[in-house]
Amino acid sequence: MKKIKTLVALSAASLLVANSAHAAGTWAEARSDAMGGTGVASGSYGSGALINPALLAKAQQEDRVTVILPSVSAQLTDKDNLQDQIDDISDKVDNYEDVIDDLTLQDILLNPEGTLNQFQGAAGDLAGELESLRGKTARAKAAAGIAVSIPNDVLSLAFVAKAYAHARVSSSIDQRDIDYLRGIEGSDAIAGTVAVNAAVNGSDVITRNLNSTASGRAAIVSDYGIAMAKQFMLGDVPVSVGVTPKLQKTWLYNYTTSIYAYDSDDWNSSRYRNDDTGFNIDAGVAADFGEHWTVGVSGQNLVSRDIDTKDIRITNGRTGETRSYKDTYQISPLVTAGAAWHNDLVTLSADADLTETKGFKSEDNSQYVGVGAEVRPLSWLAVRAGYRADVKDNDSNVFTGGVGFAPFNRVHVDLMGLYGEDETWGAGAQLSVTF
Repeated sequence: MKKIKTLVALSAASLLVANSAHAAGTWAEARSDAMGGTGVASGSYGSGALINPALLAKAQQEDRVTVILPSVSAQLTDKDNLQDQIDDISDKVDNYEDVIDDLTLQDILLNPEGTLNQFQGAAGDLAGELESLRGKTARAKAAAGIAVSIPNDVLSLAFVAKAYAHARVSSSIDQRDIDYLRGIEGSDAIAGTVAVNAAVNGSDVITRNLNSTASGRAAIVSDYGIAMAKQFMLGDVPVSVGVTPKLQKTWLYNYTTSIYAYDSDDWNSSRYRNDDTGFNIDAGVAADFGEHWTVGVSGQNLVSRDIDTKDIRITNGRTGETRSYKDTYQISPLVTAGAAWHNDLVTLSADADLTETKGFKSEDNSQYVGVGAEVRPLSWLAVRAGYRADVKDNDSNVFTGGVGFAPFNRVHVDLMGLYGEDETWGAGAQLSVTF
């Protein structure tokens, strides 16, 4: 069994290659990610199409076409060390199956003690791994974005392609599997009976009594749209309004199988995958109060969509019962408010989600708040830091940081990283060019 990092890599590659989420919401932008995931009010006009389309209208007279090509990020949370646990149980399963396959009636009769000891030891090791794995989960996110922003006094435009991926791996350990294996381990009589039965009738008489499952759910959502923004004057207050109508395609993966046959190479099998295409829209507003204050509100995915995964059915070899494994992925409006204070040297920002971030119905929702800061000690250097928290306490709280380089103010390279509770790690990078 491969580690969940394989899934993250698969998701990110799919976003950039086939189809062209550290993102707490629906975008990745390295500068904003480094500042605690904020950006609704503090983002630049070049990144507005990814975060808040209203920011697209905030370009200055000297600003020209900006191309983000690309922005990418990824985050992994594995507080239970599930990656190593899955590797360990894979080894135990292989060992257990090898012992079963090697059982012969002759060995059992001629060397019962040695044969049964090996068989009982393998069963005990596997039972221990199942007990350790029970109830554990791992989560991963990846996101990517490409944008071409064209400022204009009449109507600013941007062409944007962005995507985000969300994945979760969990185990469902059947206590009867553990009891069965412990029974073999602890009783010579039971071990002997099972071993003789396997030697005569084949190893499947044993393996069909093992029915624990592993479940992997993943969603990849990609958007392709045109952002439009215009600035108006309301009294003495410049107010920018933006909207992004977009085509939205979603791929859902419901890889549910016996934990003893789990193979991440099967994630992309058509048996577990389905897709859906629809329409959606983002919108936003931003206003400048005085020289230093900006406030904004963005709404991502204002059209709600619920998409069902494929229905996967697994038959219990012990009871003959067939169970159905199905989930629903929820795309729902994500409304975020933000404020920023800025001058030539410093930018301070704060964002708060006004609605919950939803995903699969089988998972708990999150709602994020973040704060961040950027210091620009040199014209070509920026240093950033921030903090993001889930007020619902269902996702990890993280510290973020990063740097930005802008030689000649034409080529911009931004890097970010994050670390948080529950063994959460993440990183991102972005390349943008101004013409």
